[in-house]
Amino acid sequence: MRKFLVLLDDSRECLNAMRFAAMRAENTGGAVLILSVIAPEEFNHWIGVGDLMREEARERIEAHFEVFAKWMRDKHKIMPELVIREGEAAEEILAQVREDPRIGVIVLGAGSGKKGPGPVITQLTRSAGSLPVPLTIVPGELSKERLEAVT
Repeated sequence: MRKFLVLLDDSRECLNAMRFAAMRAENTGGAVLILSVIAPEEFNHWIGVGDLMREEARERIEAHFEVFAKWMRDKHKIMPELVIREGEAAEEILAQVREDPRIGVIVLGAGSGKKGPGPVITQLTRSAGSLPVPLTIVPGELSKERLEAVT
């Protein structure tokens, strides 16, 4: 079974990436792995404070994941898997792909504002020719109806 790895973050475009991954997994008999990455700079405090902040970040991620997981289970009969890593997002995505040979596609949502598609997409597309799996970039402004039509 092929897994679609999708990045869970606080961006608006993350929603479209989740939708796309769930619909593609349902339509192809695949699975969804939701990866969330905690940036290391979030914990550059005293050890006790950093540990507390790390635990709070994990709790926020798990709560956010449960919203998407419930939607995927109820609407698409997909049971997503959550992986939480610490580090830089692009590096951790590639590390997860190397560690899990069942991942067949990376799915990321692209921003459409003045800031461009986002730093993770910018980093990964620089090395697109040598990525170990295909990278699917889902426009953040794509309508739900259009997403359904293309999946």
